[in-house]
Formats: sequence, structure tokens, C-alpha cells
Amino acid sequence: MKRCLVRGAAPLGGEPTDLLLADGRIVEIGAGLSAAGAHVIDATGLIALPGLVDLHTHLREPGREDAETVQSGTRAAALGGFTAVHAMANTSPVADTAGVVEQVWRLGLEHGHADVRPVGAVTVALAGERLAELGAMAECPAAVRVFSDDGKCVSDAMLMRRALEYVKAFDGVIAQHAQEPRLTEGAQMNEGEMSALLGLGGWPAVAEEAIIARDCLLAAHVGSRLHVCHVSTAGSVELIRWAKAKGYPVTAEVTPHHLILTEDLVAGYDPIYKVNPPLRTAADVEALRAGLADGTIDAVATDHAPHPQEDKDCEWAAAAMGMTGLETALSVVQATMVETGLLDWAGVADRMSVRPARIGRLTGHGHPLTPGAPGHLTLYDPAAPAEAVTSAGASKSRNTPFAGMELPGRVVATFLRGIPTVLDGKLA
Repeated sequence: MKRCLVRGAAPLGGEPTDLLLADGRIVEIGAGLSAAGAHVIDATGLIALPGLVDLHTHLREPGREDAETVQSGTRAAALGGFTAVHAMANTSPVADTAGVVEQVWRLGLEHGHADVRPVGAVTVALAGERLAELGAMAECPAAVRVFSDDGKCVSDAMLMRRALEYVKAFDGVIAQHAQEPRLTEGAQMNEGEMSALLGLGGWPAVAEEAIIARDCLLAAHVGSRLHVCHVSTAGSVELIRWAKAKGYPVTAEVTPHHLILTEDLVAGYDPIYKVNPPLRTAADVEALRAGLADGTIDAVATDHAPHPQEDKDCEWAAAAMGMTGLETALSVVQATMVETGLLDWAGVADRMSVRPARIGRLTGHGHPLTPGAPGHLTLYDPAAPAEAVTSAGASKSRNTPFAGMELPGRVVATFLRGIPTVLDGKLA
């Protein structure tokens, strides 16, 4: 299907028009277009968005193919409207060398239903002791520009400073998992009345906020780019707002689950709600939504963290931390941000495509829907009736926290370089 004519879609929720996709690009936009031999899609009532970009995806390959693979993870991404994902480094072996990141990149080229941009580890084996091969990963064919020890914090201030200094040379970014390890030893959930009531080790907000404050100052001192992963507290939002007001080179992301779920769900000890950082309070959720709305938080990133059933179907203390989220992200954003009036669809495109692509230095993604732009396109039906989420999906894992929850909207089609990866809500 080399040519596709999308009829009657509303770019960013505006006036309906037609879009002609050919040769990997948006060739023409306008009412009443025609194209001999093109596959025609009736997009009446659908919103057209630039293909979504996820800054934070765990694809698990190599090493944990029982939980996810590049193929299954990018299928889930496509069904969620994503055309590009950043694959985190905590694989086995860790993506801390040019060889491993190039392997992930080539798997994306071979099997990907979305473009796969590997994230390199900051430190060797995520151990936080010495820097990984940052330069080699940047220079290899995978052209890594984002580095993160996600799952672990780069807690050593001198090592963090050295990493920021190193990546500055090639316009890289350090994406920090903000978690002071000494303050979270034995932590199981958000610290507060609920953790005391349930008898679970508390995870204080200050453990996140202290690292963010330190790293904002380090980024300013070095003049290098810092990206804060999965912000979860009201205090973190205020710190990032302060850093941006000072002109510091800092960006941040929030996950869909932190925009909608609260610590109250932990009361049933269901490990599906065990996640890092933990679910916080309703006041934190409100602050995160406000921060995303006013641009303090730049992006929605899924932190899609698949786990096999045995790693979640166990007692709380032994369960793995993490939730899947690629296939439900856009519906959660509609429910929490659009239907509440906090963002319009142009704002959604900005937070889920434009800014994530800019932060990740993905030059071929996040472009406005204009003639000549790459043919990365998502068609979304915001009026689709809210349906209960099922745990079944393209991901190999089933640890979604939204199972049984009614969420609005539906991704109808996704196009990668003008070729449909999803049509009528199903893999093409």
C-alpha cells in the first residue's frame, strides 16, 4: 500500500480535510483530494495527530524475551498510536556498549512496527560505579543520544556530573531515574498514612525531589541537558518549574498511570499496582496534571514495563515493579487531560509527539502535519464509547493496571512512513 488517501480527518481536532500519503511522506493536504489507485480510508470523525513518540519503553530484548520482544513491544506501540519508541537500557546484557545498542537498533529495523531508538546506559551494568561507552554508543549506527540507568538512579553526584559533561560534546541528554537509594531502602509504596496503615515500607517524596534538585543544579553548572524520568510528586513539579524559570536545560516526563491512579489502590495488596516510582496521592496527581498542562512537564512517556505473569502473580513484597502502558496511553490522556479541559488536541500532539521527538533528537518524528512532512500519522476516534480495558493485547505481558477500567477513545489507524501499521484498530 504505497499510496493512501485519508478522507475527512481533523488535524489536531480542527477542520476536517483530506491527507494524501505517498513515498513515505504527506504529499498533499486539502479538501476533496483525489488520487488514482490510492487506498482510501474514511476518517470522518477522526482526529489526525502526528505519530506519537514514547521516550520511555522497556522492550526487554535481549535477555527477557519471556516478558517482551522488540517485535511484540512495537506492535503494542503501533496499536497505541506510536510510531517511535525509545528502548531503555536495562536489558540482559545491559545496553551499555555499542554492540548491544546496535543489536536493539537492528532488531527494530527488522521487526519493528515503530522506529526503535535505543537508550544507552549511563554506567557499566547500571552499577553506578563507572561511565559506560557513551561516545562509542553515540558514534555507532544506532546514534544513541539519550542515556539512562532507568530502574536505578545515578546517585553519585560526581559520576552524574561527568556524564553530563561527556554527552554535551554530541548534544546528548542524561535521563535520570530520580531515586535517592538510601532513602528508599526497603520501600514498597508511597510514604504516608496509607503506608503506615498497610504496614508497607514508605517511599518518601523527598527521595525523588532531592535528586531532581541536585541534578538541575548540576545541569545548569555544566550547561548540559538533563531529562527527568517519570516525575511523580507535586514537589518535583515545583522544582522543575523553578529550574525552567531559571533557564536551566531541564525537561521532564510523566507517565499515564501517574496521571490517573493513586496510592489508595494499594490497599488491596494487588501487585499490579506496584510500580517505581510508586503511585502517589490525589494531590500529587492534580499537580502532575497541572504541570503537564502548563508545559512544566514536557512529555507523556509510558514507562511501559512488561513482566511475565509469575513476576506479578505473587505476594506484594516479592513482586516486580512496573506496568504496561503503550496501548492505553492516549485514552488515559484523553480522560485526564482533554476531557478535563486541561489540554486540547494540539496540546496532546505537543506533549506526545513534538516535544518527545525533540528531547530524544528524533529528527524524522514530531513534525507538524504539513505537505512534505514524514508520513507518521495517528488517526484517533475520541468519540468511541468508553470500554473496559482487557489485559489481552499485543504485548507479551498482561500487567496492565487499567484492566476492567473504562477508558474513552480508540486508535483507529497508525502510519509509519506512510505505510499503515494499524488499520481499523488492528495490526495491518
